[in-house]
Amino acid sequence: MADPSFDVVSKVDRQEVDNALNQAGKELSTRFDFRGTNTTVSWSGENGVTFVSDAEERCLAAIDLFREKLVKRAISLKSFEIGDPALSGKTYRVTGEIIQGISSENAKTIGKYIRDEAPKGVQAQIQGDQLRVSGKKKDHLQEVIALLKGHDFGIALQFTNFR
Repeated sequence: MADPSFDVVSKVDRQEVDNALNQAGKELSTRFDFRGTNTTVSWSGENGVTFVSDAEERCLAAIDLFREKLVKRAISLKSFEIGDPALSGKTYRVTGEIIQGISSENAKTIGKYIRDEAPKGVQAQIQGDQLRVSGKKKDHLQEVIALLKGHDFGIALQFTNFR
């Protein structure tokens, strides 16, 4: 029988992000403090989100509103990167991105952390945009999950395929 293992991934449910985006858009169109500012939020590309407004502070307020909606939908803010407002003609435009997958640098960092801190006999292998952690005992793997949850790598981590 194969050793017990689990996968460390960084994935975001796109439907939940879409719901948060739609809720933010509805609230922007109905709130009195956004009236007359032409503030909108929309998808731009596969994982991009664009905020447009006539005023810089309303653009920043729309970003905060979107972050609030993400938190209510149990999506980590670590998976949302946002730029700075840029003046584009008469409007301010801000582009953000929903981050999916673990980059190779982050995977190497997590792998090194597991090698240094985890119990003996636990290995981590990079498999594309995820990490496979395996070991002899399930208890050791549960310790690794607790270690990874207790350390901040700057990205949102989920643990799947525990077998």
